[in-house]
Amino acid sequence: MRPRHLILSLSKDEGRVTQGHPAGGDPETGDGERMNLKDHIATVPDFPKPGILFYDISTLLAHPDAWQTTVQRLADAVSEHKPDVLAGIESRGFLVAAPLALSLGLGFVMVRKRGKLPGKTIPFTYDLEYGTDTIEIQANAIEPGQRVVILDDLLATGGTMRAASDLIRQVGGDARGGACIIELAFLNGRAKQNMPMTTLISYDE
Repeated sequence: MRPRHLILSLSKDEGRVTQGHPAGGDPETGDGERMNLKDHIATVPDFPKPGILFYDISTLLAHPDAWQTTVQRLADAVSEHKPDVLAGIESRGFLVAAPLALSLGLGFVMVRKRGKLPGKTIPFTYDLEYGTDTIEIQANAIEPGQRVVILDDLLATGGTMRAASDLIRQVGGDARGGACIIELAFLNGRAKQNMPMTTLISYDE
């Protein structure tokens, strides 16, 4: 069954949900301030397994105006942290972080699952509900003291986002904040974070 939606709004549509101060679209920049990005998110029931409702950003990526608006709103939020580099979490986080880094003139680094990055890597193992998982970043990808914002497509339980920020700090980076397109607020992943989080769309159940 399609969930009832709660739009956490700070403007006339689905404004950013943040731990800092919000930033809305600028009508003079033409960034689609009034566009409701939820109109471009597809929901797929029982994927990848029965009982799960999957929020698919493919339809958002395929719509030029909606995708441009998404990148602009994220750029506005990310810029507040004055990052030196953006980090994307495997794998859909790459789709978010790479074009955003290009738009802002920043570098982009990948946070990947163990064994996916070449050369010397720095691992970080974190707890799951049942067992553990490990993410890695390439050694020397982030210089000590660099300001980093971490990107993913979706904030759910929040474990991987928290692990990514801990890994960034382990290698000497300054994890200034995180940003996602979608937040599943009912999973309370935001509460696990140790940095400000920005999301553009929130679902409450």
